[in-house]
Amino acid sequence: MVKTLLNSLGIANQCEKILTEMNVDFVGLALQNQEGPDVSWHFAAGNSNEKYKRITVRYGKGIAGKVISTGSPITIKSFPEGITGKVLEYPIMLAEKLVYAFAVPLFINSVPKGVLLVGRRSNIPLTEKEQLTVKQAAIAFESLF
Repeated sequence: MVKTLLNSLGIANQCEKILTEMNVDFVGLALQNQEGPDVSWHFAAGNSNEKYKRITVRYGKGIAGKVISTGSPITIKSFPEGITGKVLEYPIMLAEKLVYAFAVPLFINSVPKGVLLVGRRSNIPLTEKEQLTVKQAAIAFESLF
């Protein structure tokens, strides 16, 4: 219980740190549920509301489900233009009014089970260096699980 609490505090603090240091508007962490294939958002920084806590997507749907199913990073620019699927399949983008997002997988026991997403409410993309920083942060998060 204490370790879980410390991990939660560590994750929340790291999300806040990424938010501040990278000058982004939103940082979120989603994890695949232990039972079943659904994916839920558990941590956020820069959130404009608490809706992320109620968002659950199916494996392979939305940005979180697609990152976990492919095990690869995904970039969304100029949301909602250029997405595959329906706008409603991207509830985190809608709830937080994100226009740009970069999401990378978190590997737990060598299997993609989570997502670290950084987003902006404007269409200002991350540089390659910033994308590398997000990937390194994801690796750091993996050690907490």
